[in-house]
Amino acid sequence: MKFSPSIAGATGIRLAAPPWRALLRGLVDYAGIFPPAELSLLQAVENYSGYQRSRQNWMLGRFIVPVARLAEFERAFDTVRDKSSAREPWTLSVLLGNDVKADAETIRSFNHRYAGSAQGAELRIAGAERKVTTPEQIASAAEQLPPGIETYFEVPLTDDLPTLVAEIRKVKGRAKVRTGGETAPLFPSCGQIAFFLGVCAAAEIPFKATAGLHHPLRSCQRFTYAADSPSGMTHGFLNVFTAGAFVLGGMNAKDAESVLAEESAEAFRFEAEGIYWRDKKLTSEAIHSARQSFCTSFGSCSYTEPVADLQTLHLL
Repeated sequence: MKFSPSIAGATGIRLAAPPWRALLRGLVDYAGIFPPAELSLLQAVENYSGYQRSRQNWMLGRFIVPVARLAEFERAFDTVRDKSSAREPWTLSVLLGNDVKADAETIRSFNHRYAGSAQGAELRIAGAERKVTTPEQIASAAEQLPPGIETYFEVPLTDDLPTLVAEIRKVKGRAKVRTGGETAPLFPSCGQIAFFLGVCAAAEIPFKATAGLHHPLRSCQRFTYAADSPSGMTHGFLNVFTAGAFVLGGMNAKDAESVLAEESAEAFRFEAEGIYWRDKKLTSEAIHSARQSFCTSFGSCSYTEPVADLQTLHLL
């Protein structure tokens, strides 16, 4: 990767560089209890608490937990809080189960309980996420969830995508795309992701991504932490979120697919006034706008891997 002399020194880019910091701020939603990490909930809560106090805490987004495990989460949260004098706020995004009505009531009760406690400013559910395959599932969930909850609907990358996204727009929801998993077939193609980005941009709805984005650049990686894990091409979060910003600014699907397929760090350049991919430029304003209204975050079971890779690239 290349840097402007005005913002890069011997150790790489300065964190004060607005475009780069805007691209990464709050980008990583921590999902440590999910594969391939599959940590205990207590360990994941301890990790998140530690990440909040790290130098890179500005990159940290929400804590991801299923609604079905909220009671277990509260016990872990209380245990970790009792050990620490720190009181950083926690924002949760919860995964809905099959009984959306019951889950919605659990969310209401949880937020009401903490809003009226000494911990009210420290802990709240701000988002909900659900896999869907039909417009009816989207409409039903949106009707039952409490107001003010940002709802992400994970949609399949099929011919039904435009119809599903249209319904998400109708209910003022958000889209979610799965960008990987523990086996090669779970990784969509660059063309499929470019199609998803284009449909969401046209509908003017925000999106988040999940799975397989532990590394900044598209590259060949192991799919799990097992010694015998298969390997293959994985998407990069730098690719996905710069492509998203470009698409929001009008980039065509073919060029977006090329951004997503880029494996060379030298193809990206970071300067005080924006970020470049080859001869294409994202202005600082475009990056800020995209992160605020379009490219929101990605879920990852690892927070340390994205940070370590960025440090290797001298970006942190």
